Amino acid sequence: MKKHINFLAVFMAIIFSIMPLFSVHFMAVAEVATEYLSDDLLTEIPIIPAAATVDTALSIKAKSTVLMEPYTGKVLYESNADEKLAPASITKIMSLLLVMEAIENEKLTLDTKVSASEHAASMGGSQIWLEVGEQMTVDELLRASVIASANDATVALAEAVSGSEETFVELMNKRAKELGMKNTTFKNACGLDADGHLTTGRDVAIMASALIKHALIKKYSTVWMDALRGGKSELTNTNKLVRYYNGATGLKTGTTSKAGCCVAATAQREGMELVAVVMGGENSNERFTGAKKLLDYGFANWSFVSLTPDLNNVGKIPISKGMEGFITTDSGGGAIDLLLPKGKQDEITQTVEIKENIEAPVTAGDVIGSVKFTSDGKLLGELPIYSANSVAKVTFFNALGLILSSAIIP
Repeated sequence: MKKHINFLAVFMAIIFSIMPLFSVHFMAVAEVATEYLSDDLLTEIPIIPAAATVDTALSIKAKSTVLMEPYTGKVLYESNADEKLAPASITKIMSLLLVMEAIENEKLTLDTKVSASEHAASMGGSQIWLEVGEQMTVDELLRASVIASANDATVALAEAVSGSEETFVELMNKRAKELGMKNTTFKNACGLDADGHLTTGRDVAIMASALIKHALIKKYSTVWMDALRGGKSELTNTNKLVRYYNGATGLKTGTTSKAGCCVAATAQREGMELVAVVMGGENSNERFTGAKKLLDYGFANWSFVSLTPDLNNVGKIPISKGMEGFITTDSGGGAIDLLLPKGKQDEITQTVEIKENIEAPVTAGDVIGSVKFTSDGKLLGELPIYSANSVAKVTFFNALGLILSSAIIP
């Protein structure tokens, strides 16, 4: 019994002596990247009430928040949207946008094989542990980058696009300016903390809006779990909204010690897609509950309205100097899609304006007027009205022909 106690004491002493070594290792890893090792990926998002009115002030524990409709660029909600902050891995939104554009321009294909460079394999933080010289397809690297936020995979893609991460970062900053991102400077392709690597909630919403317009990205951003290397490397989406939020379409999370917990979340319902950005969240759950609040707020209070001309009461339009005295109208199938607060569509009025003194000749498809849509005295949009038929101009000879025809026919 005494020997057993002594053995146990020695064993426990060894355990306690090596524990600091393991704790130092885990602290070092967590400081660089926590999202791939996140302990909240399989926990549900706390249930919170949806915002009910447009004037509601959302209480979100984060440094910056933005809610944007991507196709109009309209900001539906914002708080401290222009403070420059470290973006962590939501940096990858711009990297992925450039990869999507390279695929569309046929510079890359999903089957293109990429060999991991020493530089790409050296990335810390979230990664799939690429080995130098290991080959993966663009499709596989996209799965790793989007789903698991793998830094090494993103840098490998960057090098495939432009040869080096350095030149790729130049492309990132150039594209940011083209998109109107006024307060963004990228220093790397994956989002590891670096001096001067900064953006804003508004700029993140702008680049996220650009990315989700590429349908291909949703092939990856909507996947909850996947695997690489024949199932040996499991991937779990760092964006838990993909699993728990109705209509979620993506998009990207980010976590570092400097940036805090960030997310650019996208979702689509009833034909409307929204981008919700939370930067500098206090913890991982706060970023997701914050994004959920923003998205709920948007879907509860805004909708797209498609305005089409109603020409049923216009009737025939008289014209002069024509072989016929009238033309009919045609809307040409035009429509205006407007993002409006819910309920405002009932306050929209249309005004039909037809040109005065229309003379022949008139060709089918000629613009003969317009329809204006207004609300509260404000012009919302305008669509042309076309002639539905052609009418030739009266000449001496066809006028004579008409006279003779009327004289012959009793």
